[in-house]
Amino acid sequence: MNRAIEGKANKRKIINDPVYGLITIPNDLVFDLIEHPWFQRLRRIKQLGLSHYVYPSAQHTRFQHALGSLFLMMQAIEVLRSKGEVITPEEEEGVLVAILLHDIGHGPFSHALEESIVQDLSHEELSLMMMDDLNRQMGHRLDLAVRIFRNDYPKRFLHQLVSSQLDMDRLDYLSRDSFFTGVAEGVINTDRIIKMLAVAGDELVVESKGIYSIEKFIIARRLMYWQVYLHKTVVSAEKIMIHVLRRAKMLALRGESLFTTPALHPFLYSDISISQFKEDRKWLDYFARLDDVDIFAPVKTWMDHPDRVLSYLCRCLIDRHLFRVIIQDQPFDPAYVEKIRSAIRKQMDLTPEETEYFFFEATATNNAYNPLQDKIRILFKDMTIHDLSETSEQLNIAVLSRSVSKYLLCFPKEIII
Repeated sequence: MNRAIEGKANKRKIINDPVYGLITIPNDLVFDLIEHPWFQRLRRIKQLGLSHYVYPSAQHTRFQHALGSLFLMMQAIEVLRSKGEVITPEEEEGVLVAILLHDIGHGPFSHALEESIVQDLSHEELSLMMMDDLNRQMGHRLDLAVRIFRNDYPKRFLHQLVSSQLDMDRLDYLSRDSFFTGVAEGVINTDRIIKMLAVAGDELVVESKGIYSIEKFIIARRLMYWQVYLHKTVVSAEKIMIHVLRRAKMLALRGESLFTTPALHPFLYSDISISQFKEDRKWLDYFARLDDVDIFAPVKTWMDHPDRVLSYLCRCLIDRHLFRVIIQDQPFDPAYVEKIRSAIRKQMDLTPEETEYFFFEATATNNAYNPLQDKIRILFKDMTIHDLSETSEQLNIAVLSRSVSKYLLCFPKEIII
């Protein structure tokens, strides 16, 4: 067999996924992107960060999520074409690449990283920067994918498939996170929802007979946020991780010696902002080497660091001695907050500056459906289109779409109030 033909045929791999079954790699470009070191890095980044402290089986990765989103996008394209929507092979490749790479800019424990060692840096910006660089590396074969990702392509519904309130990203992470956490309330019927998709006036819509599946999707998203993503113990663990990284960076910038991996070192020992990423490509290369190991290996070592704040917080994470969490529906009385802060300072013999590492307030906000953003539109048989909040028969979507906040106080369990 001709080697060129053999090499091309070998790129049509089949991946066995526990959520959907067999996923076929659709074309050479997608295969090449999956093989790229930047994408392979996602194998080493957990999708749910520290949620495995509550749900031990939540060990799945962003790599798996990206492949699942790719699979759902292939299904969506097939459904829309069957309903007469013209999607060219080039557009198909572009939207598949866009969804495959939509999370490429996530770092390890992404939100903790964004709030601790890098200033003004969001994974959305990084994803776009990495897509632009991959496009350059691959001879501008990703031009269309980047345009779709930026919402800079005439067919707006293609961007909505990638990023909206009913995109393939959300459909996959709800299904996948529910599967791996075992939280049955998050189960949704992705196959039914996708089969009900259509395009009207260059806008992604849902046929009216699929409205019950959409209602279930909204409820599942709301429940998954309270039970998984905003679970009080998960919030506590993530806040401790933020304080670990902030303390480590403070010590590093002060000139103290810290064990660190080569990938993490430049981020601890330099003040980095998004502007530096844009000015010097080396920072993108540095970031593309970071994964979960680069965070947890130092955390494990820092348990024995002479700085008592850093060592205490690291032991909390490694041994799962997480902070107590007090949660309520209203903001805390400032006098009560100060009482706790004072108790921590006195009982642990801390300075005011050190005390702030052992105490934090947090606000958890849940908004399952936001009608002020890209709305979910329902297409009726008479060809009229209405927002989901106007058409739901079983649920008061107006109630479900309201932002609900809970207020948390976290501090060491040994503190006596």
